[in-house]
Amino acid sequence: MARQKVSLRLQEKQRRMREILRILKRIYPEAHCALIHKNPFELLIATILSAQCTDERVNLVTPPLFEKYPDAHAMSEAPLKELEKLVQSTGFYKNKALSLKTTAQLLVERHGDQVPADQDALVGLRGVGRKTANVVLGNCFGIPGIVVDTHVGRLCRRMGFTRATDPVKVEHEMMEIVDREDWTLSNHLLIDHGRNLCSARRPLCGECPISSLCPKVGVAR
Repeated sequence: MARQKVSLRLQEKQRRMREILRILKRIYPEAHCALIHKNPFELLIATILSAQCTDERVNLVTPPLFEKYPDAHAMSEAPLKELEKLVQSTGFYKNKALSLKTTAQLLVERHGDQVPADQDALVGLRGVGRKTANVVLGNCFGIPGIVVDTHVGRLCRRMGFTRATDPVKVEHEMMEIVDREDWTLSNHLLIDHGRNLCSARRPLCGECPISSLCPKVGVAR
């Protein structure tokens, strides 16, 4: 009986998520990765830089960075101090610069200068966790993945899909709730919604098209 109740609760969450995503697809028809990139290498580097930094700032930093170091081979030979200077405005620049150089070296040494289309291989690179790996896999290789950033985690809790705060736990729970073909797109839809209407401090519930499907967990009445 307990297992049956769990199954019914999961089915209800799946049904509600499908309806939410159906509406969000209509509201945000052009939802896409906000980090500007031309290839997997550029997205990998941009996503490493995006840690605790806005996408807007990263998009300002990456053009001169890629103009000078356009691929893994070039970046692997870049002077560390030069990388630090180029990425300084993204914050934690010393650690990020070291991650960029080390990751580029590993790509050259282990993967023939190419970004691997494999999560385990990506997570083996410096500065790359499951979130970064899923961003690259989903947007460059068509391999679906749930990306739990600040917006996605917050909205999933507010909408009553999870109570977890650990991104990996949220990722695994949402993999059961979101249809696999929507994994990558759902990231962009929830991020856009979090930025436009469902902010952390002042969600615009009165204007929200999915308000009736959301329990508004944690929102002051």
